[in-house]
Amino acid sequence: MKLLHATLGALALAGGVALAAEAVQYAGEGWWDANDGKPFPQAVTAANENGKLTTLNASGPTDTKGHPFFTSLGNNGRACVTCHQPSDGMSIGVASIRKRWDEAGAKDPLFATIDGADCPDKPREDKASHTLLLDRGLFRIALPWPRRDAAGKPLQSDFTIEVVRDPTGCNLSSRYGLASADPHISVYRRPRPATNMKYILAVGFPFDPKSGLPLLSDPQGKMVSEALMADSRWLTLDAQARDALRGHLQMHGDPSPAQIRQIIDFESGLTTAQSADKWGTPLPGPEQLDKAPGGMLQSSHSPIFKEFAAPKLPASATPEQQEFRASVARGAKLFSQRQFLVKDTAGINSMGFGNPVRNSCAMCHNMHGSGIDVAPGRIDIGNANEPFAQPSPDLPLFKLVCKAGAKPHPYLGRVIYTQDPGYAMTTGRCEDIGKIMTQQMRGLSGRAPYFSNGSATDLRELVEIYNRRYNIGFTEQEKTDLVNLMKAL
Repeated sequence: MKLLHATLGALALAGGVALAAEAVQYAGEGWWDANDGKPFPQAVTAANENGKLTTLNASGPTDTKGHPFFTSLGNNGRACVTCHQPSDGMSIGVASIRKRWDEAGAKDPLFATIDGADCPDKPREDKASHTLLLDRGLFRIALPWPRRDAAGKPLQSDFTIEVVRDPTGCNLSSRYGLASADPHISVYRRPRPATNMKYILAVGFPFDPKSGLPLLSDPQGKMVSEALMADSRWLTLDAQARDALRGHLQMHGDPSPAQIRQIIDFESGLTTAQSADKWGTPLPGPEQLDKAPGGMLQSSHSPIFKEFAAPKLPASATPEQQEFRASVARGAKLFSQRQFLVKDTAGINSMGFGNPVRNSCAMCHNMHGSGIDVAPGRIDIGNANEPFAQPSPDLPLFKLVCKAGAKPHPYLGRVIYTQDPGYAMTTGRCEDIGKIMTQQMRGLSGRAPYFSNGSATDLRELVEIYNRRYNIGFTEQEKTDLVNLMKAL
C-alpha cells in the first residue's frame, strides 16, 4: 500500500498555535508495514470519518530502517507498528483490521495465530479463525494460571477459576487451556495506544489516594503510575516492551538494551490527538497536548477539557461548523458538571467515597489533556463482570470462587462470573475481579471499538453503556454533545 506524501504548511491550531511540519497524509488508506523503511516524519496526519488525527514526533523525522519499533524482530513478520498504527491513534481499529484481511488475508502478519486468531490451533487461512480480531479488534492475551511472579515462580490467589463458556476453544484446549501442561487462561483485549506517554506515566500523587497505600516502584525504586497496561501487570515501558516482543512478535532471545532504549525513546516522544474536525476546522490538538504538563488533576476552577469549552472559530465558519463546536463545548461542560449516582462499582464506591456517590464522568477521567485517572484508575464498571456486562456469547465466561477466608468482591460476593478477571490476575485478590485501568481519551476517532473488550462499537454506544449502567438519563441532546466532544478529542 502506497502512502500519499504531502507537506503541511502552517496548520493553525486552536489558540493561535501554528504547526509547520512535514507530514504524511494517508487519505484513509495508509498502512505502516514492518521493515518497509519509510521515514517517520515530524508529524503524521491521517483522515478519519470525524476529521483528521495527528501524531507529533518529538524526535523529529525518524529513520525507521532497523529501528526496533518498525522492524520485525520475531519470527511472525510483525513489528510494534503492526498493531500501533499512526492512522489509528497508535492503536488499531476494526476498520483497518478488516481492510488488511480484505487486501492480504491470512498472509498479513497482523493475523499471526499466536494472538491474532481466537486460538493458536485455529487454521490461519480460515477467516472464521479470527472472529474476535475482525469483529471486536481483540487480541488474545494468555495469562498463566496459577499466577507467576517475574521469575516464573507460582503465586497464591484468593480464588479458583472454572471455565463456564469457551466459544474460542482456547480455555479448554489440551494444549493452551487450563488443563494443559502449561496452564493458561485466554482473555481478549484491545491494544492500548502507544502514545501520549507523558500523561500515561505521570505520577499525580506519591500514593494511591483511593487506598492510602504507596504507589508501586520500578526496579530503580522510582514510583510509577501503574497506568501503562489494562491490568497493571507490567509497570514500565521497558518491561512492557520486552513482554510484547516475546509474546506478540514471538521474538527468540532478548532484545538488546539499545533496542529497548530506542523503543522507549520513540514512544515517549509521541503525542496524538484529533487535529481538525470533518470540515477541516482546527481543534485543540496534539501540539497543545504536547506542551501541557502531564498528571494535572481537574478541579472546579480548572475543569477537564476546558480547552474545548470556548471554541475559537474563523469568521468564515458555517452555521453547521458553529453548531458542531457549540455542541462540543456543551459536551465538555457536561463531562465535568453533569452529575449522576455511581453505585456498586469496585474501585470507586469501595474506596470510601460512599455507595452511591454523586459525581460526573470527570470523577474518574480526571487528568487534564488525556482523560485518564490521575490516581491508579482500576475500576470495575461492569464491562466484564456479570450482571452488568454486555451479553457477549463470543467471549469466554469464567466462574471465579473466592476461597474461604478471602475478602470477597465488595458488590458481587464470593462467586463472580466474568469475561475477563482483569486486575485480579495481577494481584490474586477477589476484590479486584473485573477491574480494568481507565483508558486515555485522545484520538478516539481513529480507534473504534471502545473499552478493553470492544463492547462499544462506536462513540454513541460508549455513551449508552454508561447511561444504562448508572441510569443517568441523558437526553438525546446530551448524548449528542458528549459524542461530539469525543469526536474532537
